Amino acid sequence: MKYILQAKNLTKVYGNKEVVSNVNLHVRKGEIYGFLGPNGAGKTTIMRMILNLVKPTTGEIVVFGQKLLSTSYELFKRVGSIIEYPVFYEKLTARENLHLHTQYIGYYDKDAIDNALTMVNLVDIEEKPVKDFSLGMKQRLGIARAILSKPELLILDEPLNGLDPVGIKEIRTLFKILKEDYGMTILISSHNLGEIEKIADTIAIVKDGHLINEVLMEKIRAENVGYIELETNNMKKSVFVINEVLKITNFKIMDTQTIRIYETAITEGEISKALILNDVLVSKINKKEHTLEDYFLKMINGGGAIA
Repeated sequence: MKYILQAKNLTKVYGNKEVVSNVNLHVRKGEIYGFLGPNGAGKTTIMRMILNLVKPTTGEIVVFGQKLLSTSYELFKRVGSIIEYPVFYEKLTARENLHLHTQYIGYYDKDAIDNALTMVNLVDIEEKPVKDFSLGMKQRLGIARAILSKPELLILDEPLNGLDPVGIKEIRTLFKILKEDYGMTILISSHNLGEIEKIADTIAIVKDGHLINEVLMEKIRAENVGYIELETNNMKKSVFVINEVLKITNFKIMDTQTIRIYETAITEGEISKALILNDVLVSKINKKEHTLEDYFLKMINGGGAIA
């Protein structure tokens, strides 16, 4: 089974408004799939449809090779999830909440609760009711509940909300462990593009209910290589040196003082040396990398060149 999850021409209409339009997703078994888009793009609605919480107007969803139906209860024993903000019994402790969850889903591994709490680093909170938890602690508990039964597919809507930088790093490491050691497939939406860039194998970008692009991260990295940017007070002579002396043709004049060089085989030092030897003053030169944020903004803004 190449794809553990597929959405085929998925469409959702509320009243006269089409909030999701013919979306096709292909989530491969064992990958981390980053689901990106601005607020209101339709990400949560799509995830709700995948979890059978909302019915599609048209289109279909295939999970574990089976078409999702209103009676597909057994499939969801193999799925863990967080949609929007996790909700708990506020007067109960974390352990009591997770115990109730095991009863609800019929999962009776006696070590599961301890393991899940340890994995999200939520320890020494035995007597503390959830109502006294911070937002970050509740988010950790939500992730613990989602991974409690070691699901094959994990669907997480903004799981990094409320976490501090240390917590974000810990959960990022956890997701890699879940993928590599437990073989989980993870579909994760997040506004934290820097974190998605570090862990995702594939990304999908949604805007106004439409799928803008679905692409492997390795392809983004290959197509969006870095560049060297320099500033000079003599544009004409700088262009001559770059073109005729260094034999570089892959560059772009950005304004009256700035040049970007996209030749990856040359260093800043080599460029600076050639310009200085030809009496060209370089006021600034540094190497810059395109990021997932650059790519995301390019897609959202209509697919123009990355600035």
